[in-house]
Amino acid sequence: MGKIHIKLEPGEIVEIKTEAGLRYVQVTHRHTSYPEVVRAIKGLYATRPDLAELSRAETAFTALCPVSDILGSGNMDAEAIGRVHLPEHATAFPTFRTPIRDRHGDVVYWWFWDGEGLRFDANPGAETDDWPQREVIGARELLSRLSEIRS
Repeated sequence: MGKIHIKLEPGEIVEIKTEAGLRYVQVTHRHTSYPEVVRAIKGLYATRPDLAELSRAETAFTALCPVSDILGSGNMDAEAIGRVHLPEHATAFPTFRTPIRDRHGDVVYWWFWDGEGLRFDANPGAETDDWPQREVIGARELLSRLSEIRS
């Protein structure tokens, strides 16, 4: 089966079938230089819930993930099931963080990227601890992180 070109827009919800049940991610943003920003929705479902219910559910994590490419490849048992409004907390482009380490592996400072510009901070506050890492995750890592969600 050949690759199909799919372009998911913000608000699209993707249903992913896992051995444990159904998991969901929602595209929150598109960026010209990166794959989609997605939020993983908390919850494990036996059957597909109402899309509005999913849009109101809590976010387990946020990541840069080429979910359009993953769907187009057919390598994951997943499908786009509809588009709904983003929850208020997911409308602003998230700030991603990247640790810059010395040769011993210790973090010297952090780079922060908001989709437009970079800034750094050697001593960021605790509020940045939960910000997503600036890394692109693939299908395998997405499935791994989804399986770790405590519903």
